[in-house]
Amino acid sequence: MKRDNLSLLQRSALVLDAFPGGTALTLAEVAARTGLPRSTAHRVLTGLVELGWLARTGSRFELGLGLFELGERVGLKYRLRSAALPFMQDLFAVTGQTVHLAVRDGLDAVYVEKIHGHAALPLPSQIGGRLPLTCTAVGKALLAPETPEVRAAALAAPRSYTANSVTDPGRLAVQLDAVRRTGVAVEREESALGCCCVAAPVLQAGQPVAALSVSVPTGDFAPELLAPAVRTAALALGRVLSKGPTAEL
Repeated sequence: MKRDNLSLLQRSALVLDAFPGGTALTLAEVAARTGLPRSTAHRVLTGLVELGWLARTGSRFELGLGLFELGERVGLKYRLRSAALPFMQDLFAVTGQTVHLAVRDGLDAVYVEKIHGHAALPLPSQIGGRLPLTCTAVGKALLAPETPEVRAAALAAPRSYTANSVTDPGRLAVQLDAVRRTGVAVEREESALGCCCVAAPVLQAGQPVAALSVSVPTGDFAPELLAPAVRTAALALGRVLSKGPTAEL
């Protein structure tokens, strides 16, 4: 659809989607990222600031607290995160490494929660952010138990983040077979150099609803030691989701 045919709501969504987490943009940068005329981008930015969904400091704009508060009311995120946090905290206590909780949205893994220490790894993941299913451990854990149609769609369009990202559909299919066999997914510097990850799917009635992972520096990576803890936490979370009020997920 041409940019000049977009509704106000579509233009607002386009502008909000242009903002990476934690980064402020100028009017010119927003216009360039969205393809909207500067005058249109300015009107949309002004309206979003009035709503509190964006905040303005001088000539730069960033995501506002109003948008954060709205996001915190999303039912899926609240229920899933509430159930998962105790297991994530246990994983962090045992490993001392960064722990992620993610869900699938289309062909991406969306990060719902993240726990890390003071010396956090330089990872591209952020709460509310997304990365491709095929180059993340959480993504492979989410993808492996999916339907053949979903797997085929992801394997038909693999994306690369580093030189280590696996983009060959055949190799990815073998990896997904291994995830279904072992219950864990492994990523070796595929989304960020210097970082490796082990993840496990969280299943509810046999369907993947989320994935838990632990990310560690490459030099300390020992998947055979991390896998049992991650798999146990994911299985336990799946049992909680299946029998509690969160079963509506």
